[in-house]
Amino acid sequence: MAALLLGLLLFAMQSPTIPSSGPLPDGEGPSPADNGTAGHPNGTAQQLPRIIIIGVRKGGTRALIEMLSLHSSVAAAQNEVHFFDWESNFQKGLSWYRSQMPFAYPEQITVEKTPAYFTSAKVPKRIHQMNPDVKLLLILRDPTERVLSDYTQVFYNRLQKHKRYRPIESVLVKDGEINLGYKALNRSLYYAHMQNWLRYFPLESIHVVDGDQLIRDPLPEMKKVERFLRLEPQINSSNFYFNKTKGFYCLREHGRERCLHDSKGRAHPRVAPAILQKLYQFFHQPNRKFFELVGRTFDWK
Repeated sequence: MAALLLGLLLFAMQSPTIPSSGPLPDGEGPSPADNGTAGHPNGTAQQLPRIIIIGVRKGGTRALIEMLSLHSSVAAAQNEVHFFDWESNFQKGLSWYRSQMPFAYPEQITVEKTPAYFTSAKVPKRIHQMNPDVKLLLILRDPTERVLSDYTQVFYNRLQKHKRYRPIESVLVKDGEINLGYKALNRSLYYAHMQNWLRYFPLESIHVVDGDQLIRDPLPEMKKVERFLRLEPQINSSNFYFNKTKGFYCLREHGRERCLHDSKGRAHPRVAPAILQKLYQFFHQPNRKFFELVGRTFDWK
């Protein structure tokens, strides 16, 4: 019996320890140094993103991530993750965040987009704590156009759910003046939100994509994105074609064509010229401050 016990003991000491393949406990996560990969037998792995499209809502984030995914070195998450801005998701930890990412090859960079990040005060610090070297993409449109697009999305959502909606004039104006309580206006005050991001990230880590230009002529904007991300130039004119029916550019990849969802590119409601003028005047000073902050001007009214 003693000999049997001694043999079992020696076998246990010589046997290698089998690592656990289960998920990390909630609240724990990989360090930015190892990027926390979760492997797959075919050589791919889920990685924490090194590129994040932080906004802005109705600025063209879906078009941007779809165009960026044309590059072979990019693996794009298809859904908006809302990890850094939703407490219910953030409390699940980095292991959960990583599990929401696509499987990517070692030479690929993972990107996710959540437009609400830009206007959430707590997000910049949280992203910086995950990885201070992350690359950030911010796509902006003329703030007045963004407000109208924001209203249009809410309008159609309520219409589809058979809910009541307010005419656009009633949400834009209150007692004859711009309604400062309308959340869509706050989202277009780019200067205020950008200040918060620059508390944690240098301007060199944030590339601002001109959303209006991306709609009109996507290739030049995407070449700028490639250079910012230091990607090998791949995206070219053959990847885009103008769809006359939809009224915007669609994508072509390996002989296959795809367009954004029909919810994109909807016509905005008509707004009285006097109200539009009030909006232009309201955004004039914040726009000027934003231009000074980023050292760049945009063709906004």
